[in-house]
Amino acid sequence: SQFFICFAPSPFLDGQYTAFGRVIEGMQHVDSIKRGDQRQNGKVSDPDRIVRLRVAADVVQ
Repeated sequence: SQFFICFAPSPFLDGQYTAFGRVIEGMQHVDSIKRGDQRQNGKVSDPDRIVRLRVAADVVQ
């Protein structure tokens, strides 16, 4: 399974994927995730892995 963390608008993903969250605080943790080379389609040789994830709040807009 995979997901995308987008740092800028990414219209090429529109209609193909569902947005399921956003970072409200703790962006420094997102910034520390490895970024792949765009010429390699974002792929990194030794990717970071999410070992545990917790939803802290369900924010309704």
